[in-house]
Amino acid sequence: MDSRPSHLPAITLMLVAVALFALMDAGLKLLSPHYPPLQVATLRGLSSLPLVLVWVLCTVRPQALLRVHWPLHLLRGALGIGMMFGFVYGLRTMPLSTAYAITFIAPMLVTAMAVPFLGEKVGPRRWTAIVIGLVGVLVVLRPTGQGMATLGGLAILIAAVCYAASAITVRLLAQRDSSQSMVFWFLILLSLGAGAMAAPDWRPLQSGDLWVIAGVGVSGSLAQVALTEAFRRGEASLIAPLEYSALVWGVCLDLALWHVLPDGVTWIGAGIIVASGLYLLRREKVHAEAEHP
Repeated sequence: MDSRPSHLPAITLMLVAVALFALMDAGLKLLSPHYPPLQVATLRGLSSLPLVLVWVLCTVRPQALLRVHWPLHLLRGALGIGMMFGFVYGLRTMPLSTAYAITFIAPMLVTAMAVPFLGEKVGPRRWTAIVIGLVGVLVVLRPTGQGMATLGGLAILIAAVCYAASAITVRLLAQRDSSQSMVFWFLILLSLGAGAMAAPDWRPLQSGDLWVIAGVGVSGSLAQVALTEAFRRGEASLIAPLEYSALVWGVCLDLALWHVLPDGVTWIGAGIIVASGLYLLRREKVHAEAEHP
């Protein structure tokens, strides 16, 4: 009998988390034409808070939420505002699947940022994968042609940079703070920060959008819990590549809701980014095994 734990629960949770995040992002795209990006970012945070608060209070003591490393939480909150602003702004002008293709560069940026900020060593093979991934982004953006090199495309790229920098703060916070406190304070700071900046241009909510806002809150909350549980139960090297399944959801949602599909050049660029990302994850696993045999 094989006594090793099954990877199926972690894989299932990760796939569910990716699908739920895709539904949340589709909701953000539906809201983006009607409200300023910072207001949409605020609504994303506020709509998820009630369910996340229930999860947090059921799993940790309230006092644990106050004993945290505040400077890193504040930095992550600021990065979250930049990430949400760029992502929502970009979604106004491009298909969800194209936005995902650009954001897939984020894992490679995390590896690159880990060198100066975490002191990690990255060999020439992994640097090559990062450069190839950047080439894939350039293919998607097509800066020399009539492609996606618009303010929207660049905004999505900035969002990916903010996401990668936020992931670095998560690696540092994970050494001292709980997952619950990281999720809770991220949503609080996102809601307060984006809300304060959105206040001068705040638009009244339309009654027909309330169900979309509720859907964003429910899907975002459940996705965050599923993601946290997936990484708790499974190895990162096993479940992280499943994040690329978001492209499938992006294509399906684009076709179902907006009746658009990525063009051939976007598929090529996305393929380059995904291939280099998978190779990078494989090299990181080999590197980790070499350090901890």
